[in-house]
Amino acid sequence: MESRHRKSDQFDNLDKHTQWGIDFLEKYAKFVKERIEIEQNYAKQLRNLVKKYCPKRSSKDEEPRFTSCIAFYNILNELNDYAGQREVVAEELGHRVYGELMRYSHDLKTERKLHLQEGRKAQQYLDMCWKQMDNSKKKFERECREAEKAQQCYERLDNDTNATKADVEKAKQQLNLRTHMADENKNEYAAQLQNFNGEQHKHFYIVIPQIYKHLQEMDERRTIKLSECYRGFADSERKVIPIISKCLEGMIAAAKSVDERRDSQIVIDSFKSGFEPPGDFPFEDYSQHIYRTVSDGTISTPKQEGMKIDAKTTVGKAKGKLWLFGKKPKGPAQEDFSHLPPEQRRKKLQQRIDELNRELQKETDQKDALIKMKDVYEKNPQMGDPGSLQPKLTETMGNMDRLRMEIHKNEAWISEVEGKVAARGDRRHSSDINHLVTQGRESPEGSYTDDANQEVRSPPQQHGPHNEFDDEFEDDDPLPAIGHCKAIYPFDGHNEGTLAMKEGEILYIIEEDKGDGWTRARRQNGDEGYVPTSYIDVTLEKNSKGAVTYI
Repeated sequence: MESRHRKSDQFDNLDKHTQWGIDFLEKYAKFVKERIEIEQNYAKQLRNLVKKYCPKRSSKDEEPRFTSCIAFYNILNELNDYAGQREVVAEELGHRVYGELMRYSHDLKTERKLHLQEGRKAQQYLDMCWKQMDNSKKKFERECREAEKAQQCYERLDNDTNATKADVEKAKQQLNLRTHMADENKNEYAAQLQNFNGEQHKHFYIVIPQIYKHLQEMDERRTIKLSECYRGFADSERKVIPIISKCLEGMIAAAKSVDERRDSQIVIDSFKSGFEPPGDFPFEDYSQHIYRTVSDGTISTPKQEGMKIDAKTTVGKAKGKLWLFGKKPKGPAQEDFSHLPPEQRRKKLQQRIDELNRELQKETDQKDALIKMKDVYEKNPQMGDPGSLQPKLTETMGNMDRLRMEIHKNEAWISEVEGKVAARGDRRHSSDINHLVTQGRESPEGSYTDDANQEVRSPPQQHGPHNEFDDEFEDDDPLPAIGHCKAIYPFDGHNEGTLAMKEGEILYIIEEDKGDGWTRARRQNGDEGYVPTSYIDVTLEKNSKGAVTYI
């Protein structure tokens, strides 16, 4: 009995162990579930972070152009892909690990319950056999005692001389009956004992070991399943490592794509004005009236009076040009850009004409498309009503007329600018040497480019009130020398209208720098042209009208 109870205790221990195994399995499943939630939240937070810092592009003009910005947005895209891989990890863990664990836990509980039920049934059956054997044993023991009593009674009566023969015979029959009952109970007890011993042997050597084996196999499969899930837990992460590596490589490539020179060039191209830098401030010689005489100069007095330029006026002009790089003048910009220098005004007008032509072309294309659609509707009324297109067509035609008027108005303004430049060029050069040919928007060589980096500084051009006294000069009269200059640096003079010079060469000054950085000079052989003021050391004659000395 003690051995049987020990065996029963072992079965209870296995019951507890298998329950612990299932609890541990579910504990690990809970751990995986929380890890999945962490991955999902991490991916969600990463995506929100990317969305927060991605540019909100309402138009193409707001698209980033700097390489550093483009690189950052590429990194955001890679980070978004990285967040997607975290979602893949969560999905893989949920399907391959957590889902598998929950399914297996359910099957494990069912299998464990079945094995434990079989064990309990086997134990109950063995207990039943033991009770039957014990009952037969107790009954056999009781019958043996009754037989002993019957034998003692018979022997006592048989030896008693006073006892009648009938009492002796009755005692003998009672003895035989009890002996027979004892023998039957003995046989029953022997059979029950043999049966119990057989069932007990079967129970402990066949049934219970088989149940224990099933429980052991179940527990080992549970351990194997945990091992597989441990591996799947790691594999879920390892699978995305190549893609995550590509994301990180993309971030590194984005970092390497940053080009500081290109970004600087974008800034330069965005903010360059196209205006010429201001020229040097001339020396204001307030003593010029002391040394000058009326008879000085080679031109007549009316012309001298016409060319007399007040130093304050000259300085005022120079200061007036500084607004392009410093403070802007007060008041709104003019529609015809008359507040700009001629070259810049022509450039702005030409840009506006080009833009208007593009808009006109769009309206023309739209008009053609509407006419074709109207023609289709007229031929196939089921496709649409031709009259529904008339309002849009009328609006388009009105827009085209408006754009043509705008183009015509701006072309008139640009023609005005080009006419002034042409007139100025004719006045500045003799009829025999036609250096400057007015061809629309021109630079000193007679050509113009829209690229501000390729623009060449134009020779000085007078405009405004000076155009009036310029007309007093005869075209064929050569301008008098008002001073001389020495070339500090060599100048190639490739552009038409300019004059080449060598370092140290002495030239005559026939026209001062009007604030645009060019000075008109003449060689001794009569060649004339413009040279950069910053390339020469100028000395003007004190007795020349309007002459000042450059320091």
